[in-house]
Amino acid sequence: MQKTALKIVKKLRDAGFEAYFAGGYVRDLIMGKKEIAKDVDIVTNAKPDEIEKILEKTVPVGKQFGVILAIESGFTYEIATFRNESDYEDGRRPSKVHYTNAQEDAKRRDFTVNGIFLDPVDRKILDFVDGVKDIKARLIRFIGVPHERILEDHLRIIRAIRFKNCLNFGYHPDTYKALKKHAELSNKVSGERMKQEFDRIMMCENIGAAFEDMQDTGILKYILPEVEEMKGVPQPMMYHEEGDVWTHTMMCLEALPKSSDLETRYAMLFHDIGKTKTFKIGPKRIRFDGHVEAGAEIALNIMKRLKFSRKEMDKIIWLIKHHMMIGHFFQMNRGRRLHWFLKKDFKDLMEVFKADIKGSRPLDDGLFEKLKNLYEKDIKAVPKEPKRLLTGEDVMKILNLKPSEKVGEILEKLRHEQLQGRVRTVEEARRFVESNA
Repeated sequence: MQKTALKIVKKLRDAGFEAYFAGGYVRDLIMGKKEIAKDVDIVTNAKPDEIEKILEKTVPVGKQFGVILAIESGFTYEIATFRNESDYEDGRRPSKVHYTNAQEDAKRRDFTVNGIFLDPVDRKILDFVDGVKDIKARLIRFIGVPHERILEDHLRIIRAIRFKNCLNFGYHPDTYKALKKHAELSNKVSGERMKQEFDRIMMCENIGAAFEDMQDTGILKYILPEVEEMKGVPQPMMYHEEGDVWTHTMMCLEALPKSSDLETRYAMLFHDIGKTKTFKIGPKRIRFDGHVEAGAEIALNIMKRLKFSRKEMDKIIWLIKHHMMIGHFFQMNRGRRLHWFLKKDFKDLMEVFKADIKGSRPLDDGLFEKLKNLYEKDIKAVPKEPKRLLTGEDVMKILNLKPSEKVGEILEKLRHEQLQGRVRTVEEARRFVESNA
């Protein structure tokens, strides 16, 4: 992708224009990161119409703002004309765009670490905002006046949290003060844009620290008040010496493996959120009766607000609803266990079980290890879903039934018999159906 981006820069330069790499790719390159940002953004003094004439395949995705998408060798690149922006009426988009030079373009960007350009032909760094200096100091600092940058685009409040924690940097004092001062503006960001930033934060190694920052700066109460409510909700000491629901949840997030997917991470964030609504003091200890169901409802409302996809919501809710069932598997027969073990998201549920235990004190992972051994033993015996021996039509013919729920119930019973190893052939399946009419 870098080689193709270099070709685009050379085409623009051969046509008499300036052109540089910009954005996260340049930042990560300077940092010497092993995993460099996948996208290579390009900036130039060529105007959109000129870019379209020079490059073969382009898409005018943001032409009115000076942005063109270029498609080259199967890769897509964002090419932006050097510009100034003004009159941000909605806290997101400028109503006026003025074409300018490289230095002025760098100064209108969000953070110094993202305002550095690279000349990939001559291998020179163009740094008009002291971004390299801040990278060496490991600081997130707004370019120019923080107040102005935040008023231009309120999402920058959340982006500051993300960059600080995903890069493992600190805040410049002026940046930190601005975040606290303008925390309430984060509530004006659309659900879709908020979700995009949260997705990136959730995939950081420092997830817990990011949420601590959101709470500390006052941002969390405006964007995820349901999560902040976990702070200060006590738990029974015999199971949770680590502290309140908030502390437990942050420890669980940090305990997830790096390989865990986005939905699993969100499920971990929300898994005990229902405890805020179900807290009560019982005869012997604090109780949270019904917190799983309450948590699933709260999580669903949050996800609808942030415009999660239906697929994401379904998986996250499934994980939340079943995060307390670890002990139930030992009372099941093998067929019933395999019914669960063979579900496509069960391995992710295992990650939730393990992180839930690792986020608790005293730490006792004996139950999880016992389940893990049982899971591996059962899966070794039946590594995949058995082939269906009969269809619904077969069942209806055998029993002379019309389409109904009963047909599905019989097929499910038959599946369990297969998982138990008691039915292996079509003939055995027919006999089972006949005897269970």
